[in-house]
Amino acid sequence: MNATLTYNKPWILQRADPYVCRHTDGSYYFTASVPAYDGIVLRRAEHLSDLPEAEEVEIWHCHESGPMSQHIWAPELHYLEGRWYLYFAASRKDDIWALRPYVLECSGQDPIRDSWRELGKMQRAEEDEFSFEAFSLDGTVFENHGKHYYVWAEKVGVGKQISNLYIAEMETPHKLKTVQVLLTTPDYDWERVGFWVNEGPSVIKRGGKVFMTYSASETGAAYCMGMLTASEDSDLLDPRSWKKERHPVLATDASKGIYGPGHNSFTVDEDGNDILVYHARIESKIEGDPLYNPNRHAQLMKIRWDDNNRPVFSYE
Repeated sequence: MNATLTYNKPWILQRADPYVCRHTDGSYYFTASVPAYDGIVLRRAEHLSDLPEAEEVEIWHCHESGPMSQHIWAPELHYLEGRWYLYFAASRKDDIWALRPYVLECSGQDPIRDSWRELGKMQRAEEDEFSFEAFSLDGTVFENHGKHYYVWAEKVGVGKQISNLYIAEMETPHKLKTVQVLLTTPDYDWERVGFWVNEGPSVIKRGGKVFMTYSASETGAAYCMGMLTASEDSDLLDPRSWKKERHPVLATDASKGIYGPGHNSFTVDEDGNDILVYHARIESKIEGDPLYNPNRHAQLMKIRWDDNNRPVFSYE
């Protein structure tokens, strides 16, 4: 364990929706939403503790107009089939809430120095008439038994629209193989504060189980993390394979000065310990619109595992 790591304190300032991956060569990569929501940045370091001081490079900038010109949100960096891919959401300046998921592919093996090309919007399966036609964001990718799955948030309904989580198997890194399946909708009061929201999915596996965390409610102090659990050997495209927690697994703790924790990713430290990477605020009251207040900071938490191999998220 690198002694300079700090937990449950601001780690990288003003970087919401943090995503950290450790590549096969042991190096760490960090990306996140930047306050201006106008591009995608990457950092690389040999040690997890070095990421805050690592050079930050913008590897892609939003368009002047049209698709991918506004609200560049929640990028994730994944290495699939021998190539680097970036998954992110973007809207357009003439329709700022028309969020859709997009994909970039790196031309080489160095995601910071090599060029990227746009693959366009994430493609749905041929027989799928619905996916990515409405407000869609927060796509993530995970592997299970040799298959890759894409999980994302998409809004449905009229009036006070509801953000649900959907899953599909992937055919290629930028196209789905199967029709969307609804995994979870905001069922509980803690998922319905301000807005009815399930978003920001992330997956970690242990002991034959797949644990999918997600975020709920508006982006202020009510923001929190829920969790779904399935067996690795179950049909992950069957909603009945997943069990949803009745209460949030991580929420605001005023005594710790942590408000609105959520939109997490998972990584490991150099000793192989599982680490939660999440954003949170350090103030209870937010100046202005929470969405455009920049003070969501990336933080780290060491995950504990209970006797049943279930993750325990604790500020202690």
